Amino acid sequence: QVQLVESGGGLVQTGGFLRLSCAASEGTLSGYAMGWFRQTPGQEREFVAALSRSGGSSYYGDSVVGRFSIFRDNAEMTLYLRMNNLKPEDTAVYYCAAGGKFISRSEKDYDYWGQGTQVTVSS
Repeated sequence: QVQLVESGGGLVQTGGFLRLSCAASEGTLSGYAMGWFRQTPGQEREFVAALSRSGGSSYYGDSVVGRFSIFRDNAEMTLYLRMNNLKPEDTAVYYCAAGGKFISRSEKDYDYWGQGTQVTVSS
């Protein structure tokens, strides 16, 4: 079992950047495919990015491709999401998740979730 803690959210202007982190407070991230999702009030959780266990394969949601980058440091047991050229529509609570052996866009394939970190992009 693994417990995840996100950090790095905050308020940023349009065009700015943030880097989110997801660390394991208990357990380890190694051995898990990892993902980032986001959610706004009244909306379903949206896939943002996913990364394989090795870090060699990644998927991105259509709305963030080319702007966001997911990567991991297995030695530090930390997952990151670098978000560039942020837009107001990126405003959401961002969640990291740890899944099974295979990279996935579906939240159903993730077993462990963090508490979320708020990202707000002002226009």
